[in-house]
Amino acid sequence: MGVFYEYYRAADRAAATVEPEHFREVTDASLGVPEFDVVVTKGIDPDVVLGQLVAFAGHVDYRLGLVEAVVLYPPPEGAPRSEEEWDALPEGSPYLEGPGIMELSAKARDMLADVDDARLPILAGQWAAIEEFSHFTDDDDGYMLSLTKDLVGLARRAREHDQLLYCWFSL
Repeated sequence: MGVFYEYYRAADRAAATVEPEHFREVTDASLGVPEFDVVVTKGIDPDVVLGQLVAFAGHVDYRLGLVEAVVLYPPPEGAPRSEEEWDALPEGSPYLEGPGIMELSAKARDMLADVDDARLPILAGQWAAIEEFSHFTDDDDGYMLSLTKDLVGLARRAREHDQLLYCWFSL
């Protein structure tokens, strides 16, 4: 199946974590879920896969933690601290199954937002060549370029509105 990741922008942590158990892509006023500017992905985690795109975008060496993601939900202060506490979590606990929400750093947002449009095809090609995408066949349909443009565009809109990027994920 795989993990779904929704990258979106929000005014602040409170806005980013409203109704955390609901998809960010789906707007439902009856549930109190606001409309977000969202890019939906599958398997594009912030630390490794997106982190490599950020590294290519910023002309820096990739390292784990480059995007400086901070877990907002489930609340870190309520996380189990021992093996016994983990074992005692009830079935369906977000600490075990998600969903989760992370805030990405302004630095990561800006490295993506600063990419020149003329460089987007090269950036998409670099990203498509990472080990995590090695199981894909040729990108004849332009998916990687489209996804790269979407993520860079989201970062630009976030910066333009003085917002950060967030990642909602679910197993």
